[in-house]
Amino acid sequence: MDEEKRITLRLPADLHEWLTAQAKSARRSLNSEIVYRLEVERDAAAADAESP
Repeated sequence: MDEEKRITLRLPADLHEWLTAQAKSARRSLNSEIVYRLEVERDAAAADAESP
């Protein structure tokens, strides 16, 4: 990640709690967990776009 952008993100409380638990389980910060999950999804979408 060359450049970072700061955003304000509103999440439903239950999604926030779930993401927090997932981050703790993976020993990541909440921010890192969100970035990780978005990158995984982006890579999967790119792979799907490349396959016939």
